[in-house]
Amino acid sequence: MPSLLRLLRASLRPYAGYVALVVSLLLIQSIANLYLPNLNADIINNGVVKGDVGYIWRIGAIMLVLAVFVGILSIVAVWFASRASMGFGRDVRRGVFERVQQFSATEMNRFGTPSLITRNTNDVQQVQLFVQMALTIFVTAPIMLVGGIILAVREDVTLSAILIVILPLMVAVFAVLMYFAIPLFQSMQKKIDRITEVLREQITGVRVIRAFNRTPYERDRFEAANADLTATALRVNRIFAAALPALLAIMNLSSVAVVWFGGHLIDSGQMPVGNLIAFLAYILQIMFAVMMALMMVIFLPRAAASAVRLEAVLETQPAIRDPEPPIEPEAKTGAVEFHDVTFGYPGGEKPVLHGLSFQLRPGATTAIIGGTGSGKTTLVNLIPRFFDVTEGAVRVNDVDVREQPLETLWSSIGLVPQQAYLFRGTIADNLRFGKDDATEDELWHALEVAQARDFVAAMPEKLEAPVDQGGTNLSGGQRQRLAIARALVKRPRLYLFDDCFSALDAGTDARLRSALKPEARDAAVVIVAQRVSTILAADQIIVLDAGRIVGVGTHQELMSTTEAYREIVASQLGEEAVA
Repeated sequence: MPSLLRLLRASLRPYAGYVALVVSLLLIQSIANLYLPNLNADIINNGVVKGDVGYIWRIGAIMLVLAVFVGILSIVAVWFASRASMGFGRDVRRGVFERVQQFSATEMNRFGTPSLITRNTNDVQQVQLFVQMALTIFVTAPIMLVGGIILAVREDVTLSAILIVILPLMVAVFAVLMYFAIPLFQSMQKKIDRITEVLREQITGVRVIRAFNRTPYERDRFEAANADLTATALRVNRIFAAALPALLAIMNLSSVAVVWFGGHLIDSGQMPVGNLIAFLAYILQIMFAVMMALMMVIFLPRAAASAVRLEAVLETQPAIRDPEPPIEPEAKTGAVEFHDVTFGYPGGEKPVLHGLSFQLRPGATTAIIGGTGSGKTTLVNLIPRFFDVTEGAVRVNDVDVREQPLETLWSSIGLVPQQAYLFRGTIADNLRFGKDDATEDELWHALEVAQARDFVAAMPEKLEAPVDQGGTNLSGGQRQRLAIARALVKRPRLYLFDDCFSALDAGTDARLRSALKPEARDAAVVIVAQRVSTILAADQIIVLDAGRIVGVGTHQELMSTTEAYREIVASQLGEEAVA
């Protein structure tokens, strides 16, 4: 509940005017509804009993006008309540999205992708629905409840003693409902996360599942998660299914009691018939208010559970964020310096990189090579500050990456990751990802350098050819070349190619590197590679082994000084290349 209140207080503030208007309209509407039974009593006592038809018509006309007025107020209130709740939902979704965009890999691993998807969809929807209901039902219910009690007591104090029995019984039903429902709703949201996780894995890995004939196993895994969620949802529904008849029983027994005792009061002359009808109407309004409150109770626990999950995202401060105060580099040269860098992943037992010191010079190509698990990709990820070093410092453009704004740092880097990812849209949309105003000539030039011009030109739509999410309608080599072209369009001062040439054949690899050299002659270029042939002409080669630098130099220098490098060359090019 505290999380829900904080979330509402923060996100509903821009809609305070709408909320105030809705509350005012519902207050007037409730007062009018409470006044109607009193008019009905007047018709019976002064019109029906006395046979005054004119009085009946006059009061009836007032009641009709009042009912139309109440209907109009209700429509206007719901319209503004919808505007406020939809705007609230939009703002919370935007807030969650923006905060997730700031998350580092540490926060992403902490929450998990499936949970973040559920939080920004299902959880926001639950709180948004609660706001919609709260601005219509929750405002009306207490007014009707308190007003009904006051007017019922005004009609007859003795008969109002029934409320002393009714209200505690209803409160008890609500308390039991809340006690059991809130933990179950919290559990349901976690189980929705599990459903999302399993479904996402199965959709992403559908080819592997089919290739290994694991479809029955995955079907059973999904059924288990689905059955677990269903069982929890049934438990919640059973609780509410028991609560509703209990409240209806209380309401019906209360009506019987009112008629029974009221009949005796009428018989003794202590209460007019119209007043009994009005009292019964107020009792029913009280019961109706309680029933509306029950509807809110249905939404409240789930909204409270969702609010806790949303607040956890919104209140999480990214481990990697802009420094205070930031230092802007004097010039974007693309120069990089590692100074005694040691890095270990959060929660890891030991560091992945140990005491790395080297420089990347503008206008030079630096290759990083090493065995699987030697830390090549981890090293590259420290340059754009996807992680912060454990010890030492990484300097880009002569400023520590932890001291400069992230946008400034990223603006000077063109990254081509190991797994090329393209976004849904067109080829032109993807190429302009780093430079919105790039001309078609610039796009075609980048495609030519990346050896992608031929297959793009062969497409009927050319630059406007559609790209599916992740680029699944393209081959691995085509995706990789488009990712390289995307980085080239940006024209950064520092290129990071993280093993992105492995999906290319040797001929395409050679042509691409040859075309890339004059294109990036003023920039610092980092190439992480598995193939020795890719890095033979590099100005500087860094050899990693178990997270440590075991050799730095050109190919010829390393062949004469570094045994680990000679072993890599021999394994790929043969012993004659080493001799």
